Amino acid sequence: MKEKKWKETKTKAKSKGGKVVELCSSFGKQRVLVALIPYITAGDPDLPTTAEALKVLDSCGSDIIELGLPYFDPLADGPVIQAAATRSLARGTNFDAVISMLREVLPQLSCPVSLVSYYNPILKRGIGKFMTIIKDAGVQGLVVPNVPLEETEILRMESSKNNIELVLLTTPTTSTDRMKSIVSASEGFVYLVSSVGVTGTRTNVSARV
Repeated sequence: MKEKKWKETKTKAKSKGGKVVELCSSFGKQRVLVALIPYITAGDPDLPTTAEALKVLDSCGSDIIELGLPYFDPLADGPVIQAAATRSLARGTNFDAVISMLREVLPQLSCPVSLVSYYNPILKRGIGKFMTIIKDAGVQGLVVPNVPLEETEILRMESSKNNIELVLLTTPTTSTDRMKSIVSASEGFVYLVSSVGVTGTRTNVSARV
């Protein structure tokens, strides 16, 4: 029953252009203890496959889908995502092509999609322009893994202006005071990085998590 209500909540928020934060606030209201948030890299192996993968992940009950924009120097990512980004870029995937694909696919999904992008591609287009473009495509959230809290002021301002949920990150090595600052600056949920180092499989998780 709770599962059915949560699905209805997602659909209503999506149809109203609700932000990811509004959806995540519903986790507490619906007493949902876990959320399914899969990640895929756009354009790997190609954008038509990415479009179909988004539909499949949505139909499988994803609460939010993270879509990574391929970048040539993904310093926070391990070998799996690095390889995916390399394959995608080798096929000619670019920002404009990803946005074009999203404009077609996102209206067909019931769950929100959050982009994962390194800071350089955002700065290249201009923060305000970047936010406007992804908003118009139907994106509802943004994760920028390589930008520190001190440099998020303009990002937060432009994302708020465009109704985009900017997801801030904290790690096992983040001090308590800094965590409080990150939480205070966040509108909704915070991305808790569970392990020190790049993304990838682990045999154990930090006790601080």
